[in-house]
Amino acid sequence: MEAIRTPASITFSVWKALFLREAVNRLRTGRAAWLWLLLEPVIHIVSMMVIFTIIRMRVVGGIDVAVWLMVGMLGFFMFNRTATRSMNAITANRALFTYRQVKPVDTVLVRVSLEGFLMILIATILLCGAGLFGLGIIPVDPMAVLEAFFGLWLVGVGFGLMASVVTELVPEAGKIIEFLSKPVYFLSGAIFPIAVVPPPYREWLILNPVAHGLEAVRLGFAPHYHAIPELSVAYLYGFALASIFLGLALHYRFATKLITQ
Repeated sequence: MEAIRTPASITFSVWKALFLREAVNRLRTGRAAWLWLLLEPVIHIVSMMVIFTIIRMRVVGGIDVAVWLMVGMLGFFMFNRTATRSMNAITANRALFTYRQVKPVDTVLVRVSLEGFLMILIATILLCGAGLFGLGIIPVDPMAVLEAFFGLWLVGVGFGLMASVVTELVPEAGKIIEFLSKPVYFLSGAIFPIAVVPPPYREWLILNPVAHGLEAVRLGFAPHYHAIPELSVAYLYGFALASIFLGLALHYRFATKLITQ
């Protein structure tokens, strides 16, 4: 007699199948796609280190500039890759919606999980590689670093859930979102210290939850780091949970339209 499958077991089976499918596609979309996963953050980090070397800046906020750049950019990529890659998850998996077990929200949740998993692997490899060159990449407070990285990932999840719905309902919105996401790279403090921005203007920058996440990551690596006084991990998680709730609500509201679009 065949065992009755519960809704939870069906959902986990769907997620497992989607995860394996996404992982294979992610690593086989082009030649040496797996290598580009590592090279992209490396190119960004090395190029910025060259610039900082040229202007003879060796310390930022009391810590080595190489460590400051590396952990900041890895934190930003955790958010950025999760958010941007999940925007097109529904379109890329539309053919699977013929199976009633597969919902649009499943494709987004699986893709953000895969991106988070890959970024953890990439960050581990790059940090270990930096350690071989003598950089102090061992965090003083590992739990604080993991907390910050997880918060940045959650913000990316929330953004991806919302953007995936918006871009499906209004295709032109995808280009606008991609255009607006570019300044986040500069305004989040990934490549310049927000602490040097005067208070009247810094109040606008700290509305960005990614800035709080990057500062928290750096503070976890070096407790003597001169983080911005407005740093709030609670704000990072509050923003993330609110955006995830809104994203799930949008998926629930437009579930049928996303399938028949």
